[in-house]
Amino acid sequence: MSNEHTLYGAPMSLYTGKARAYLIFKNLPYTEVFSSLKIYKSIIVPKTGVRFVPVLKTPENEYLQDTSNIIDTLEQRHPQRSVMPTTAKQKLVSYLFETWADEWLVIPAMHYRWNKANFPFVYEEFGKVIAPNMPKVIRAFIGKKIGAKFKGFVPLLGITDKSIPAIENWYENHVLPLLDKHFAEHDYLLGGKPCLGDFGLIGPLYAHLYRDPAPRAIMRKIAPNVAKWVERMNQPQDIEGVFLDDDVIPDTLLELLNRMFKEQWPVLSNTVKRLDTWIDHNPHIAEIPRTIGEHNFTIGDTTHKRAIGTFHQWKVQRILDCYHQFDSKEQLLVDAFLQAVGGLDSMQLDIKKRVTRVNNKLVLCG
Repeated sequence: MSNEHTLYGAPMSLYTGKARAYLIFKNLPYTEVFSSLKIYKSIIVPKTGVRFVPVLKTPENEYLQDTSNIIDTLEQRHPQRSVMPTTAKQKLVSYLFETWADEWLVIPAMHYRWNKANFPFVYEEFGKVIAPNMPKVIRAFIGKKIGAKFKGFVPLLGITDKSIPAIENWYENHVLPLLDKHFAEHDYLLGGKPCLGDFGLIGPLYAHLYRDPAPRAIMRKIAPNVAKWVERMNQPQDIEGVFLDDDVIPDTLLELLNRMFKEQWPVLSNTVKRLDTWIDHNPHIAEIPRTIGEHNFTIGDTTHKRAIGTFHQWKVQRILDCYHQFDSKEQLLVDAFLQAVGGLDSMQLDIKKRVTRVNNKLVLCG
């Protein structure tokens, strides 16, 4: 049996960037296969039942979908060069950054891709799905048609004329400067070694916000240390590195964590509440749809509406499961830290109806 993995994805895919960087850091042998229409029809859909990338084929001939699932599975099988901190605060912060990056930084990622001057580059990239070997002009023509579907998702994330100024202000004047200050002092989020949260961040910050021309120029101008971190995350590292001693969380992350709890967590909490109600009203529906209506979200001083993404509850469960596994001594230390960054109340969220993934679909537990 070969020990090589096969990663089905694409350079322009946000979550493929997360999986790729993880495989690189773990020194796991892999081959990347571009997810053309042929690959979608012959492998991705038949093997996973869904149309999402990346998909990872393991040496055991499994097909894993969803990057959190991919990383969880490979961490168990390949504990060397682990990306999971063993200390309480660092472990929780790693999960928090993964969810923030996966589910919140997608907002500027999608805005800067589809509402800025990234064309014909983006259309050429999407054109490869159907016509990978055709000239750029033909790929761009085809890609524009494919891209229209993805651009249609932008308003579902709450990205409209009303919210765009707040999104740009948040990203360019808060997120990038704060991350740039951090990466000026630390190679990774928690010191000299990437954690799960780093791999969450690399998805949007590489595939969309570094690789696409318009946001790349912004990143290099505003946050050169973030750009260097992106490049570092995509290169093999001979030295594994270590997390900071004594379960330290760098001061440079505290404001970002505070904003997570103020801005993203109300959305996550309301998602849990709304999904609970939806399940009560739809007791006989086995598969939970990916969206179930709309709710408010706030970035900066702007409140707007966006679709309720049900998968967010599964990600919240990961965070809360991490928090509730701590022993009493760890709990005291973690709670004091959470109180300082405004997150202690958030950890008291009570999920009455847990969800799980079965055959890559979201379903009610039990």
